[in-house]
Amino acid sequence: MQSSAHPQMKRKRSMSQQRRDTWVAWGLVLPSALVIGGVILYPIVRTLILSTYDYSLIRPGQEQFIGLGNYLEFLSDSMFWQTIKRTAYFTVISVGLELVLGIAVAMLIDAHPPGWRFLRFSLIIPWAVPTIVNGTMWRWIYNADYGALNGLLLQLGLIDSYIPWLIKPWRAMNLVIWADVWHTLPFAALIIQAALAGIPGEYHEAAAIDGANAWRRFWNITLPLLRPAILVVLVIRTVEAFRVFDIIFVITRGGPAFGTVTISYLTYLETFRNMSIGSGAALSFIVSAFILAIAIVYIRVLYTDDLAES
Repeated sequence: MQSSAHPQMKRKRSMSQQRRDTWVAWGLVLPSALVIGGVILYPIVRTLILSTYDYSLIRPGQEQFIGLGNYLEFLSDSMFWQTIKRTAYFTVISVGLELVLGIAVAMLIDAHPPGWRFLRFSLIIPWAVPTIVNGTMWRWIYNADYGALNGLLLQLGLIDSYIPWLIKPWRAMNLVIWADVWHTLPFAALIIQAALAGIPGEYHEAAAIDGANAWRRFWNITLPLLRPAILVVLVIRTVEAFRVFDIIFVITRGGPAFGTVTISYLTYLETFRNMSIGSGAALSFIVSAFILAIAIVYIRVLYTDDLAES
């Protein structure tokens, strides 16, 4: 009897200890969970609720529940889809240039030419500049009256008089893209250069012995091994580019003729210019849905089974 009762008592003590450990774990996690819920979850839920109301600060106390009305209004608005096209153009061109130039710069650094350490160090400077400061600097560069770009081109004899660079929508958008690329290119270059440093040199040596030229070695060896780094750059930079706001706010204020208004800038206009809190909340969730869809596509396309195993 004693031998059969002993395992049962031991099992009961073990279960009691597990319950105590569970309560201790909950006690340790609960304060952080409450902070996260108060700081993150509550604003998200509150914003989601506001997005279902016709709520304007211009008409206080007259908010009205309209369900999906704000979402349907935007999805049926041609101006909204034009804004999406501008945002997509900004995202594709900006991220594409950063990725291509980032790979080129990373490979240049990885080749260790004279002064490569200085080049790698100097890459940090544009990246370290705050976005607002970067936008202000490029706004001065593009200034039609005293901008550095006009001064340089005039001294080189490429133009006869100062050009107002930001008066045409398509040109203003491309100039804003270039300012963004200058600021964020170092991020892509440094991530990819770190991945290049981890590729064993034996792979390239064996391919060269087999007769593969530089392009085939890059396409068949370097690029596949860079896929994890490329995925990181694409996801992070696409999310940031799709919700770009600050650099456009500083350089163009969405002009000229709304030619540089992106989806995040439209959210700002709806919320703080038009004082339409409900519409702004709906737009913020639409932006989140687009970003989530883009991230899923990237992961499905680039994060293959072979990549996961490696």
